[in-house]
Amino acid sequence: MQRLGVRWPVVQAPMAGSQGSALALAVCSAGGVGSLPAATLSLDALRQELEILSQQAQGAYSVNFFCHAPPPHDPVREAAWLDALRPLADRFGAQLPAGQAVAARAPFSPEALAVIRPYRPPVVSFHFGLPAAPLLAEIKAWGAQVWSTATTVDEARWLEKNGADVIIAQGLEAGGHRGMFLTADVTTQTSLLALLPQIVRAVQVPVLAAGGIADAQGVRAALALGAAGVQVGTAYLLSPEAQTHPLHRAALLSSRAGHTALTNVFTGRPARGIVNRAMRELGDGATCLSARAPAFPLAGWAMAPIRAAAEAAGLDDCTPLWAGQAAPLCEPLPAAELTRRLGAAALAAWGADAGAATGGPSA
Repeated sequence: MQRLGVRWPVVQAPMAGSQGSALALAVCSAGGVGSLPAATLSLDALRQELEILSQQAQGAYSVNFFCHAPPPHDPVREAAWLDALRPLADRFGAQLPAGQAVAARAPFSPEALAVIRPYRPPVVSFHFGLPAAPLLAEIKAWGAQVWSTATTVDEARWLEKNGADVIIAQGLEAGGHRGMFLTADVTTQTSLLALLPQIVRAVQVPVLAAGGIADAQGVRAALALGAAGVQVGTAYLLSPEAQTHPLHRAALLSSRAGHTALTNVFTGRPARGIVNRAMRELGDGATCLSARAPAFPLAGWAMAPIRAAAEAAGLDDCTPLWAGQAAPLCEPLPAAELTRRLGAAALAAWGADAGAATGGPSA
């Protein structure tokens, strides 16, 4: 907090497709760390958003990138995926795409580095590991902090060894894509309650807690387990500054928000969202995961027209309704107000701990 010059140990999670710089600016203005998701932005769009952030941000902000390895095309698997999607496409009158699958998300690259270099964002964060060492070295050379997500203790140790300044411990409760990168085995994923203290014990760098945190009680619990701060995503999806699709926003405010599951049918990687028709019908057995889905991010290529057709009919049956398990606790608050509430809870918890340690009154 001192190095970044922020008031609260609260980070707004980057949420591609549901936000732009407006949400990040609102969080920064309230004393937290706002985040810009860059994985789905073109280089020109990224430059435009950075221009806004660099001129208007009142505090530190983070720019987030993916670090996945682009998969080779598998024509047989892609054709089988089209066959699996055909019943949904027919139901909504969607035209399935032809030709080779197209990736809608790009990993961090030298070209992306060239775009962000003139702006020198104070934090550059990553999902699915870290970029190549030369790229990382240049980011660190201008004084930026490097953050990345760990879903296991082994990933946390790897990140520390390979240059991460801050590790985000992502519990199984978290919405959106799992940050897992050393394994694809979802049985290695554990709740934040179990994961966070293990990571705090295993590394020397600060650890942020992510997953199932939506209110003051969640913040206090994370700090009690050793977190240096919290990263919150789903709660910000209900903020007016977010670009959350109206169908997604409605689902978050409904009783359905209490039923989430991991699925790979929208992108090819496990991600947590509110259960809907696509997840149920494309999942294998009793799960919402499909062995037929092409590797990340190619599965989304064929899902896109079906999603568009369903949404045009006012249905979220094929929309990725990303949400964490604490979604029922979320309230539709302005981003600045939510940030201040969570931040005040963190400082109160720290004050109580200090008072207990000294025998004096708690703050």
